[in-house]
Parts: sequence; C-alpha cells; structure tokens
Amino acid sequence: MNTNVALWVGFNLFVLAMLALDLGVFHRKEHVVSPKEAGLWTVVWIVLSLGFCGILGLTGYWNHEQSLQWVTAYVVEYALSVDNLFVFLMVFAFFQVPLVVQHRVLFWGILGAFIMRAGLIVTGTALVQRFHWLLYIFGAFLIFTAVKMAFSKDEDAAEPEQSLVMRLGRRFLPVARPPEGENDHGNRFFILEDGRRKVTPLFLVLMVVETTDLLFALDSIPAVLGISQDAFIVYTSNVCAILGLRSLFFVVASLMDKFHLLKVGLAIILGFVGTKMVITFFDIHISIGLSLGVIGGVLLGSILASLIWPKAAETHGVPHPSVEPEREDA
Repeated sequence: MNTNVALWVGFNLFVLAMLALDLGVFHRKEHVVSPKEAGLWTVVWIVLSLGFCGILGLTGYWNHEQSLQWVTAYVVEYALSVDNLFVFLMVFAFFQVPLVVQHRVLFWGILGAFIMRAGLIVTGTALVQRFHWLLYIFGAFLIFTAVKMAFSKDEDAAEPEQSLVMRLGRRFLPVARPPEGENDHGNRFFILEDGRRKVTPLFLVLMVVETTDLLFALDSIPAVLGISQDAFIVYTSNVCAILGLRSLFFVVASLMDKFHLLKVGLAIILGFVGTKMVITFFDIHISIGLSLGVIGGVLLGSILASLIWPKAAETHGVPHPSVEPEREDA
C-alpha cells in the first residue's frame, strides 16, 4: 500500500478507535464530567496530538518546516475552537440540557464534524492547489471576519430557538412531545411515540451543535489553509484539535467570563492569518516560525490581559452549564 494512503487510513482508524474507547469504555456510564476529569482528558488529547506530529517528524516523513506548519495549524484551530465552545455553552444553557448528557451530545456532534470537515478540507485544499488566487479571497474573508468578531457583542447572537436549523427541524421532522415531569427522554435522540419513530428535542439540539460547528469551520479551515495547503497537514491538525474540543468545553466553561479579551485575541489571529494570505500577492512571505510566535504571543497576551483587567460582573440571565439550576419547592 502507498505510504501516503497508509497514513490516511491509519490515522482515521486510530481516531475511530479512540472515539470508540472514549464512549464505549471511559464514558460508558454517563455522568457529570468534573473539571479535574476534563482537564486530564484535555492533556491526554494534546499529548497524543503532539506525539503524532513528533513521530512523523522524527521518522522523516515530515521535515522541520512541515512539522512547524502542523503545530501552527493545530494551535490556530484549537484557539478558534474557544469561540465555538461559547456557542455550545449558550445552546446547552438555553435548552437546559442536563449536565449528565452534555458529553454524549458533544461526542456525536464532534463525530459529525469529523465527517463534514473532511469533505470541506479535501475540497478546499484541492481548489487552492488548482486555483491559487482563492487564497486571496480566503484572506480577505478572514480579515472581514476578524473585524466583525472584534466589534461584535455577546448580545448580538441570535437565540438558538430561532435558528434556521431548529425551525426546519420542527417543521419537517416528527418531534416527540416535550417530556412531562420525571418522564423525560433521557439521553435518547429517537423514541417510539404513538407507534411512530420520532426525534427528541435533544436531537434538535444536536442538529444545532452540528450546524454551529460547520459554520465555524468556514472560518477556521480557510485560516489553516493560509498556513499550509497540504491536505494531510490541514486535515490531521483540524481533527486533532476538534477531538479535544469536548474535554476542553468542560475545562473552560467556568473560565469563559475570566478570559473576556480572548475574543479580541482570536480576531487579531484571524486578521493576521488573513493578511498573511493576501500579501503573498505582492510576493511577501512570513515564515512559519514567525507566524507561530505571533499566534502564540497573541493568545498568551489576551489571556494575561483578561486577568490583569478583569471584566466587570454582569448578569446575563444564562445559567452556567456546570451548575444545575435550582428548583423551587412547590
């Protein structure tokens, strides 16, 4: 078998095996994921991801430049995932998804993202390799997105209930009746009701999560294409980043308000990558090492700035996902 094909097959089989191990063994019994457990899993995914890059570098399959490209793409994708996590946080809080089933929703959401992004990445890299001028369009799009992100406010986000996917789901899918009292649907996405198989409200939440990730991929994938046009580098760095997204969610959920300037940092990163793509038209190239330094510096700077200048306490009216809402006694 061709070495290139063997790497693609081997990587995907390893990812599927890890996902099966995660859901079938470590999370076979659903439970509330503690920050300590989530932190441990986050470290595990990061170590596995960097180990994958290290092995390909040490074996000579990737040279130093390609290894740096992978690490930079991984850092960018992981950083941009933080904004994605904020939307997941809002969706779970809005639909009052119980803590015990949040990991399950994220698991299937990430698996869906794994499949959708594969198609986007393979198509995107093929197009850029054939039509190099698309890089300039992607770069301009990232600059526009960066400006929009920098000046957007949390209040500008639309309510998940009013999203197009939710409205279409309620209109065209047989949705089960809302649960009454303790007779809820649990962690099920499908149930039998009145002799028909119907989707539960939790399935609609999963649809919102999937769609949200797809929309974020339209920003993050062009950003990674600005770092490398190697389909294997783009794909594997993207997948490794989203694999750690579930555990990262439970780690940063309680810290989201503390790192309030992180969104500004992410906007600067998008703007930097977009500018890096556009100026290649003038034969100006920024080395991958300098790019990694700038991206890492901006991330660290925005986190430190958030701690130095904390955000004034505000009441947003959205419950925190790591805290179960209190019930009033009748």
